[in-house]
Amino acid sequence: MALELVGQMAPRLCLADAAYDSDAIRTALKVRGTTPVIHNNPTRKHFHAFDRKAYRMRNVIERTFSRLKDFRRIATRYDKLATVFLSAIQLASVVCYWL
Repeated sequence: MALELVGQMAPRLCLADAAYDSDAIRTALKVRGTTPVIHNNPTRKHFHAFDRKAYRMRNVIERTFSRLKDFRRIATRYDKLATVFLSAIQLASVVCYWL
């Protein structure tokens, strides 16, 4: 399912949690030209190297989503239309980072 979420995008890096540490995901990302930055699952027998500095940036993304979920309208997704929901996210983002 993770590969379907990425879709047709071809980002330079893919920051992901250890839950997405699988050989299939890593191979598919490399074929697309994306560098996987995925922490190794502790149960993995053969560990893969990853950029620890880039992996730390994943925390910034998680904190951003956490701040957005403080707004009830965003967390529960009251809006039916994607455009209205996007505008609510943009407004909440402005309020979060303005203060």
